[in-house]
Amino acid sequence: MSSPSADNAIFDRDLLLQFRKRAFRRAVDGADFLLRRIADDLAFRLDTVERRFPLAVDLGGHTGLAAEAMLRSGKAGQILRLEQDAEFLRGPFASIVADDEFLPLKPGSVDLIVSLMALHATNDTPGAMVQIARALKPDGLFLAALAGSGTLGELRESLLQAEIELTGGASPRIFPFADVRDIGGLLQRAGFALPVTDVENMTVRYDSLFDLMADLRAMGMQNALRARSRRPVAKRLFMRAAEIYAERFSDPDGRIRATFSIIWLSGWAPHESQQKPLKPGSAKASLAEALRNVDKL
Repeated sequence: MSSPSADNAIFDRDLLLQFRKRAFRRAVDGADFLLRRIADDLAFRLDTVERRFPLAVDLGGHTGLAAEAMLRSGKAGQILRLEQDAEFLRGPFASIVADDEFLPLKPGSVDLIVSLMALHATNDTPGAMVQIARALKPDGLFLAALAGSGTLGELRESLLQAEIELTGGASPRIFPFADVRDIGGLLQRAGFALPVTDVENMTVRYDSLFDLMADLRAMGMQNALRARSRRPVAKRLFMRAAEIYAERFSDPDGRIRATFSIIWLSGWAPHESQQKPLKPGSAKASLAEALRNVDKL
Protein backbone atom coordinates (compact mmCIF):
# COMPACT_ATOMS: atom_id res chain seq x y z
CA MET A 1 0.00 0.00 0.00
CA SER A 2 1.48 3.33 -1.02
CA SER A 3 1.77 6.31 1.29
CA PRO A 4 0.30 9.70 0.35
CA SER A 5 2.79 11.83 -1.58
CA ALA A 6 4.55 14.68 0.18
CA ASP A 7 2.25 17.09 -1.63
CA ASN A 8 -0.86 15.40 -0.21
CA ALA A 9 0.42 14.44 3.24
CA ILE A 10 -1.07 16.39 6.14
CA PHE A 11 1.47 15.54 8.82
CA ASP A 12 5.24 15.60 8.96
CA ARG A 13 5.51 12.17 10.53
CA ASP A 14 9.26 12.41 11.14
CA LEU A 15 8.79 15.65 13.07
CA LEU A 16 5.87 14.19 14.99
CA LEU A 17 8.04 11.24 16.01
CA GLN A 18 10.71 13.66 17.24
CA PHE A 19 8.14 15.48 19.37
CA ARG A 20 6.85 12.23 20.86
CA LYS A 21 10.33 10.93 21.63
CA ARG A 22 11.28 14.21 23.32
CA ALA A 23 8.12 14.07 25.42
CA PHE A 24 8.78 10.42 26.28
CA ARG A 25 12.34 11.16 27.41
CA ARG A 26 11.39 14.11 29.59
CA ALA A 27 8.30 12.41 31.07
CA VAL A 28 6.88 15.45 32.86
CA ASP A 29 5.03 14.26 35.95
CA GLY A 30 1.27 14.25 35.36
CA ALA A 31 1.45 15.26 31.69
CA ASP A 32 0.06 11.88 30.62
CA PHE A 33 -3.22 12.54 32.47
CA LEU A 34 -5.26 12.47 29.26
CA LEU A 35 -3.84 9.18 28.01
CA ARG A 36 -4.20 7.61 31.46
CA ARG A 37 -7.87 8.59 31.53
CA ILE A 38 -8.36 7.08 28.07
CA ALA A 39 -6.48 3.90 29.05
CA ASP A 40 -8.77 3.52 32.07
CA ASP A 41 -11.76 3.88 29.72
CA LEU A 42 -10.24 1.19 27.51
CA ALA A 43 -10.03 -1.24 30.42
CA PHE A 44 -13.69 -0.53 31.27
CA ARG A 45 -14.81 -1.07 27.67
CA LEU A 46 -12.94 -4.36 27.44
CA ASP A 47 -14.60 -5.49 30.66
CA THR A 48 -17.96 -5.27 28.90
CA VAL A 49 -16.88 -7.64 26.11
CA GLU A 50 -17.89 -11.22 26.90
CA ARG A 51 -14.86 -12.96 25.46
CA ARG A 52 -11.09 -13.27 25.71
CA PHE A 53 -8.57 -12.43 22.98
CA PRO A 54 -5.56 -14.78 22.75
CA LEU A 55 -3.35 -12.30 20.82
CA ALA A 56 -3.76 -8.53 21.22
CA VAL A 57 -1.82 -5.63 19.73
CA ASP A 58 -1.20 -2.18 21.24
CA LEU A 59 -0.77 -0.13 18.08
CA GLY A 60 1.34 3.02 18.36
CA GLY A 61 0.45 3.87 21.96
CA HIS A 62 3.99 5.21 22.70
CA THR A 63 3.71 4.82 26.48
CA GLY A 64 2.57 1.24 27.06
CA LEU A 65 -0.54 2.44 28.92
CA ALA A 66 -2.85 0.68 26.45
CA ALA A 67 -0.98 -2.60 26.87
CA GLU A 68 -1.15 -2.23 30.66
CA ALA A 69 -4.90 -1.56 30.46
CA MET A 70 -5.42 -4.68 28.36
CA LEU A 71 -3.41 -6.69 30.88
CA ARG A 72 -5.49 -5.32 33.79
CA SER A 73 -8.72 -6.19 32.01
CA GLY A 74 -7.81 -9.87 31.93
CA LYS A 75 -9.31 -10.06 28.44
CA ALA A 76 -6.02 -10.37 26.52
CA GLY A 77 -3.65 -13.32 26.44
CA GLN A 78 -0.37 -12.44 24.73
CA ILE A 79 0.06 -8.68 24.23
CA LEU A 80 2.24 -7.34 21.44
CA ARG A 81 3.29 -3.69 21.27
CA LEU A 82 3.98 -2.12 17.86
CA GLU A 83 5.87 1.20 17.85
CA GLN A 84 7.72 3.38 15.34
CA ASP A 85 10.83 3.54 17.51
CA ALA A 86 12.44 1.06 19.90
CA GLU A 87 12.85 3.83 22.48
CA PHE A 88 9.15 3.53 23.34
CA LEU A 89 9.39 -0.21 23.96
CA ARG A 90 10.37 -0.40 27.61
CA GLY A 91 8.52 -2.91 29.74
CA PRO A 92 7.62 -6.59 29.80
CA PHE A 93 5.61 -6.93 26.59
CA ALA A 94 6.64 -8.54 23.31
CA SER A 95 7.26 -5.87 20.68
CA ILE A 96 7.81 -4.96 17.03
CA VAL A 97 9.37 -1.77 15.61
CA ALA A 98 7.30 -0.73 12.61
CA ASP A 99 5.34 2.19 11.18
CA ASP A 100 1.70 2.08 12.25
CA GLU A 101 0.76 3.19 8.72
CA PHE A 102 2.46 0.08 7.25
CA LEU A 103 1.50 -2.85 9.45
CA PRO A 104 3.79 -5.91 9.29
CA LEU A 105 0.99 -8.13 10.63
CA LYS A 106 -0.08 -11.15 8.59
CA PRO A 107 -3.68 -11.25 7.36
CA GLY A 108 -6.02 -12.91 9.85
CA SER A 109 -3.35 -13.20 12.54
CA VAL A 110 -4.57 -11.08 15.49
CA ASP A 111 -7.62 -11.28 17.77
CA LEU A 112 -7.65 -7.71 19.13
CA ILE A 113 -6.06 -4.45 17.94
CA VAL A 114 -6.15 -1.36 20.15
CA SER A 115 -5.07 2.14 19.10
CA LEU A 116 -5.11 5.01 21.59
CA MET A 117 -4.59 8.59 20.39
CA ALA A 118 -2.59 7.71 17.29
CA LEU A 119 -4.93 7.39 14.30
CA HIS A 120 -5.74 11.11 14.15
CA ALA A 121 -2.10 11.75 13.19
CA THR A 122 -1.91 9.32 10.27
CA ASN A 123 -1.68 10.62 6.72
CA ASP A 124 -3.71 7.72 5.34
CA THR A 125 -6.27 6.91 8.02
CA PRO A 126 -8.57 4.96 5.65
CA GLY A 127 -5.60 2.85 4.53
CA ALA A 128 -4.53 2.26 8.14
CA MET A 129 -8.03 1.02 9.00
CA VAL A 130 -8.08 -1.32 6.00
CA GLN A 131 -4.77 -2.82 7.14
CA ILE A 132 -6.09 -3.24 10.68
CA ALA A 133 -9.23 -4.97 9.39
CA ARG A 134 -7.09 -7.27 7.23
CA ALA A 135 -4.84 -8.23 10.16
CA LEU A 136 -7.74 -9.32 12.38
CA LYS A 137 -8.95 -12.89 12.54
CA PRO A 138 -12.64 -13.40 11.71
CA ASP A 139 -14.65 -12.01 14.65
CA GLY A 140 -11.58 -10.10 15.84
CA LEU A 141 -12.11 -6.70 17.49
CA PHE A 142 -10.69 -3.27 16.69
CA LEU A 143 -11.03 -0.72 19.50
CA ALA A 144 -9.60 2.80 19.26
CA ALA A 145 -9.73 6.31 20.61
CA LEU A 146 -8.66 9.41 18.72
CA ALA A 147 -9.02 13.16 19.02
CA GLY A 148 -12.10 14.44 17.22
CA SER A 149 -13.41 17.76 15.97
CA GLY A 150 -13.81 20.22 18.80
CA THR A 151 -10.49 19.22 20.37
CA LEU A 152 -8.52 22.36 21.26
CA GLY A 153 -11.15 24.49 19.52
CA GLU A 154 -10.58 27.32 21.97
CA LEU A 155 -6.84 27.36 21.27
CA ARG A 156 -7.43 27.17 17.51
CA GLU A 157 -9.79 30.17 17.59
CA SER A 158 -7.52 32.26 19.82
CA LEU A 159 -4.38 31.66 17.74
CA LEU A 160 -6.26 32.28 14.49
CA GLN A 161 -7.76 35.56 15.67
CA ALA A 162 -4.45 36.79 17.10
CA GLU A 163 -2.55 36.04 13.90
CA ILE A 164 -5.18 37.72 11.72
CA GLU A 165 -5.03 40.83 13.90
CA LEU A 166 -1.25 41.04 13.89
CA THR A 167 -0.36 39.90 10.36
CA GLY A 168 -3.55 40.00 8.32
CA GLY A 169 -3.29 36.27 7.60
CA ALA A 170 -3.03 32.92 9.35
CA SER A 171 -1.19 29.62 9.08
CA PRO A 172 -2.39 26.22 10.38
CA ARG A 173 -1.29 25.52 13.94
CA ILE A 174 -3.77 22.93 15.25
CA PHE A 175 -4.41 19.46 13.79
CA PRO A 176 -7.52 19.08 11.57
CA PHE A 177 -9.46 16.63 13.72
CA ALA A 178 -12.14 14.40 12.17
CA ASP A 179 -15.89 14.44 12.82
CA VAL A 180 -17.46 11.37 14.46
CA ARG A 181 -19.71 10.79 11.42
CA ASP A 182 -16.68 10.67 9.14
CA ILE A 183 -14.99 8.15 11.43
CA GLY A 184 -18.08 5.95 11.39
CA GLY A 185 -18.02 6.04 7.61
CA LEU A 186 -14.37 5.02 7.55
CA LEU A 187 -15.11 1.99 9.71
CA GLN A 188 -17.73 0.83 7.23
CA ARG A 189 -15.52 1.50 4.22
CA ALA A 190 -12.71 -0.52 5.80
CA GLY A 191 -15.05 -3.52 5.98
CA PHE A 192 -15.74 -3.71 9.72
CA ALA A 193 -18.94 -5.34 10.89
CA LEU A 194 -21.08 -3.90 13.68
CA PRO A 195 -19.31 -0.50 13.67
CA VAL A 196 -19.94 1.72 16.70
CA THR A 197 -18.73 5.25 17.50
CA ASP A 198 -19.32 7.54 20.44
CA VAL A 199 -17.83 10.78 21.72
CA GLU A 200 -16.64 11.85 25.16
CA ASN A 201 -15.92 15.54 25.69
CA MET A 202 -13.51 16.44 28.45
CA THR A 203 -12.87 19.95 29.70
CA VAL A 204 -9.53 20.68 31.35
CA ARG A 205 -8.90 23.99 33.10
CA TYR A 206 -5.61 25.93 33.08
CA ASP A 207 -4.28 29.13 34.56
CA SER A 208 -3.32 30.42 31.12
CA LEU A 209 -2.74 29.53 27.47
CA PHE A 210 0.94 29.07 28.27
CA ASP A 211 0.19 26.33 30.82
CA LEU A 212 -1.97 24.55 28.23
CA MET A 213 0.80 24.77 25.63
CA ALA A 214 3.32 23.40 28.14
CA ASP A 215 1.09 20.36 28.65
CA LEU A 216 0.74 19.88 24.88
CA ARG A 217 4.54 19.91 24.51
CA ALA A 218 4.82 17.39 27.33
CA MET A 219 2.36 15.17 25.43
CA GLY A 220 4.31 15.49 22.16
CA MET A 221 1.38 17.32 20.58
CA GLN A 222 3.12 20.30 18.96
CA ASN A 223 2.43 21.51 15.45
CA ALA A 224 3.63 18.82 13.02
CA LEU A 225 1.53 19.92 10.05
CA ARG A 226 3.39 19.95 6.74
CA ALA A 227 1.64 23.22 5.83
CA ARG A 228 2.85 24.95 9.01
CA SER A 229 4.69 28.24 8.71
CA ARG A 230 8.48 27.94 8.96
CA ARG A 231 8.89 31.52 10.13
CA PRO A 232 9.89 32.15 13.75
CA VAL A 233 6.82 32.95 15.83
CA ALA A 234 6.85 36.38 17.45
CA LYS A 235 6.22 36.40 21.20
CA ARG A 236 3.49 39.00 20.74
CA LEU A 237 1.39 36.46 18.81
CA PHE A 238 1.14 34.19 21.83
CA MET A 239 0.66 37.14 24.19
CA ARG A 240 -2.29 38.37 22.12
CA ALA A 241 -3.66 34.82 21.77
CA ALA A 242 -3.51 34.44 25.56
CA GLU A 243 -5.52 37.65 25.95
CA ILE A 244 -8.16 36.48 23.46
CA TYR A 245 -8.33 33.06 25.12
CA ALA A 246 -8.89 34.64 28.54
CA GLU A 247 -11.53 37.00 27.15
CA ARG A 248 -13.56 34.29 25.40
CA PHE A 249 -12.99 31.04 27.27
CA SER A 250 -12.39 31.79 30.94
CA ASP A 251 -14.49 30.91 33.99
CA PRO A 252 -15.42 33.41 36.73
CA ASP A 253 -12.29 32.45 38.67
CA GLY A 254 -10.11 33.49 35.71
CA ARG A 255 -9.00 30.03 34.67
CA ILE A 256 -9.38 29.05 31.01
CA ARG A 257 -11.09 25.97 29.54
CA ALA A 258 -9.58 23.53 27.03
CA THR A 259 -11.77 20.93 25.31
CA PHE A 260 -10.60 17.44 24.36
CA SER A 261 -13.18 15.58 22.27
CA ILE A 262 -12.38 11.86 22.24
CA ILE A 263 -13.98 9.66 19.60
CA TRP A 264 -14.23 6.00 20.56
CA LEU A 265 -14.71 3.53 17.75
CA SER A 266 -15.07 -0.21 17.53
CA GLY A 267 -15.61 -2.70 14.76
CA TRP A 268 -15.41 -6.45 14.28
CA ALA A 269 -13.85 -8.44 11.49
CA PRO A 270 -16.79 -10.11 9.71
CA HIS A 271 -17.79 -13.60 10.84
CA GLU A 272 -20.81 -15.76 10.04
CA SER A 273 -21.80 -15.93 13.72
CA GLN A 274 -22.40 -12.19 13.94
CA GLN A 275 -25.88 -10.70 13.92
CA LYS A 276 -26.95 -9.68 10.42
CA PRO A 277 -29.20 -6.74 9.55
CA LEU A 278 -32.67 -7.64 8.28
CA LYS A 279 -33.16 -7.64 4.52
CA PRO A 280 -35.42 -4.90 3.16
CA GLY A 281 -39.05 -6.06 3.15
CA SER A 282 -38.44 -8.91 5.60
CA ALA A 283 -40.21 -7.28 8.55
CA LYS A 284 -43.37 -9.09 9.68
CA ALA A 285 -45.27 -5.87 10.42
CA SER A 286 -45.42 -2.78 8.22
CA LEU A 287 -44.94 0.79 9.40
CA ALA A 288 -48.16 1.82 7.65
CA GLU A 289 -50.14 -0.78 9.61
CA ALA A 290 -48.57 0.34 12.86
CA LEU A 291 -49.51 3.96 12.17
CA ARG A 292 -53.09 2.96 11.36
CA ASN A 293 -53.28 1.19 14.72
CA VAL A 294 -51.98 4.29 16.48
CA ASP A 295 -54.73 6.38 14.88
CA LYS A 296 -57.34 4.04 16.38
CA LEU A 297 -56.07 4.60 19.95
